[in-house]
Amino acid sequence: MIGHSRRIGRALAVTAAGITLGLLGTGASAQEIRHDVQELRRDRREIRQDGREIRGDRRELRGDTREIRRDRGELRGDRRDLRDDVHDRRHDVRDLRQDRRELRRDVADRRGR
Repeated sequence: MIGHSRRIGRALAVTAAGITLGLLGTGASAQEIRHDVQELRRDRREIRQDGREIRGDRRELRGDTREIRRDRGELRGDRRDLRDDVHDRRHDVRDLRQDRRELRRDVADRRGR
């Protein structure tokens, strides 16, 4: 068991040393790191701005959708009104024809008397 622990300890030490050497070996200067950090912040700002724009666009779409639904409802009502007007006009035409027939009959009856 002790041998196993030593092997794990050695492996961890070698890994830690490799990571340390790898980081130091990249040769990234403080200025490059600062630049990368600034670029990441700028990217985050742009992402947040894009998110705001997307939310605004969605809000605008919801408003447009509501407006379209309202317009469709108004169109349905207008069509219904037109249909009713046509229906009323047909009845008016029938009534007018009926009145003319009755008038002709009345005139014919008076002349025939």
